[in-house]
This record gives sequence, C-alpha cells and structure tokens, in this order.
Amino acid sequence: MRGRRAGLPGGGEGHERSSPAALRENHLVTLAVEQLNRRMLRARDAIDRVYAQPLDISRLADVAHVSNAHFIRTFRATFGETPHRYLQRRRVERAMFLLSGTRRSITDICLDVGFNSLGTFSRTFSEIVGETPTDYRARGDVIFAPTCYTMSWMRPSSFGEALRKNGQ
Repeated sequence: MRGRRAGLPGGGEGHERSSPAALRENHLVTLAVEQLNRRMLRARDAIDRVYAQPLDISRLADVAHVSNAHFIRTFRATFGETPHRYLQRRRVERAMFLLSGTRRSITDICLDVGFNSLGTFSRTFSEIVGETPTDYRARGDVIFAPTCYTMSWMRPSSFGEALRKNGQ
C-alpha cells in the first residue's frame, strides 16, 4: 500500500512525500519568519542601546520594517513580553548593577536608567526583583564568578515572577 504506514491511525494517509512546490512554499515561509525574527532582534538591540530614553514604538517599528501595531504583536510573540515590559526589565537590570556596584543615590540611579518617577521605579523594581531597591542594596550580595554566570543568575526573567516565587 503506497502512502500508508503501519501502526498509524487511519493507515498513515496523507504522509506521502511532499511535492517540490510544497517544499519551496515551506522554505519561503521559513525564510520569511527568519527575516522577521532578525528584524525583531535589531529592534530589541535598538531598545538596549537607548534604554534610558523614552520608548519610541514608531522608530522601532521602522527598524523592523513593520507597522506600529504589528511590531508590538510580533515583538510579544517573538520575545514573550511587550516592548514596554522588556524596556522596564532592562532598566531594572541596569539599576541592579548600579545599586550593587556604586554608592550613588537611588534617585540618581532611577533617573539615569530612564525612570521619571522614584515611586514608579521602586514599584517596578519590587515587582520584578521581589524586594525594594533599598533592601536589594543593603543585602549586598557580591558574587565572584565569571560575568556571564553572574548576569544570567541576576537577570530578572519576567514581570511578577518575584511575587509568584514569594507566594504573594
């Protein structure tokens, strides 16, 4: 029986070899997705370069060569969070480094990483990290390990995760 495979429901119908046209179409879809992912990576890199500046969705959408709405949807589908949440997480990540590595005031760090309000910074920091900036600084955990391990271990992974870990 050509095209049938033993042991599959329905005898394996529809599992015949793909036609060359179907393979070409699949390759084009895969290529299009790959190109879109590369454009999303370029946009994410642009966010990383200017993390302390206000988020400009129009400029990022231009970098990715898509509309504003499509950029937000695609960014979320690609990276698992919206551009705004990604930017806040990057700002908090940078603030964590400054809090543990300098004696600068929390207000100065808040403004340097791009937050306009100390209240918003403290709330966002607490949501992501699970403790206030003051408590984080006081804990003073200094880890002597390769930077790649330290950054990976200290990097907040997503919003609200700290609250879920603490059972709140």
